[in-house]
Amino acid sequence: MMPSLFLSHGTPLLALEKNSYTSFLKEYMKVMNKPTAIVILSAHWESKEQLISAVSKHEVIYDFAGFPEEIYQVTYPASGCLELSDKILTLLSKIGILGELDDRRPLDHGAWGLLHIMYPEADIPIVSLSISPDLPFAKQYEIGKVLGDLKKSNVLIIGSGGIVHNFNHIQEDMNVAEGWAISFEEWVEEKIMNWDMETLVNYEQMAPYSKDAVPTKEHFIPLVIAMGSGDDNKKPKLLHRTFQYGNLSLTAWQFD
Repeated sequence: MMPSLFLSHGTPLLALEKNSYTSFLKEYMKVMNKPTAIVILSAHWESKEQLISAVSKHEVIYDFAGFPEEIYQVTYPASGCLELSDKILTLLSKIGILGELDDRRPLDHGAWGLLHIMYPEADIPIVSLSISPDLPFAKQYEIGKVLGDLKKSNVLIIGSGGIVHNFNHIQEDMNVAEGWAISFEEWVEEKIMNWDMETLVNYEQMAPYSKDAVPTKEHFIPLVIAMGSGDDNKKPKLLHRTFQYGNLSLTAWQFD
């Protein structure tokens, strides 16, 4: 059965970078079975109501400014999958979430930045889902749990966010990781490996340096959803972790 993933998406420049993380993403896809479709939940698509993309062909949005011109040339013209969008709508209704289909939403950099690296041919249908930060973590986990049913149909579920992700703290010229960022990442790792959801979702009160690592929770929510999609087996695997700019973590988790 297809696993699900949590992947850090770093900065928009990740799509152009050549580093150990982008190399890992490329190599991992080579050994992984090719999915029939991908469902991706990006921290950069926030909405009060649950939205599900329902487009025939994806466009992209450059939801940032001030970067080199080359990044604005990246496109990702993958097709959508209306049948899958409808199925997700039905699955979410089972847990009391009345989603809405969105036939205009382009892919943001939290989605296309990763997909451009992983599947550059853009030949796999994509459905993106918004994230509602107002929902409690228990409900976010439920969303992942019902989406996990799609794995049986060879659908890859990706939560795209960041565990240590605070642009106010990044050090552009620093090539080693700061201790506080490592401490928070290792705390999260322990809770994931023990599947200690109760403690994990209370990271704000219980984790070291939580306010520095997670200033706003929209980048942490995709991790909880990805874990929910692995609820049946509860077999987490840390695939990769490096840091950029002193404290921006590039982390990949697999949930079977």
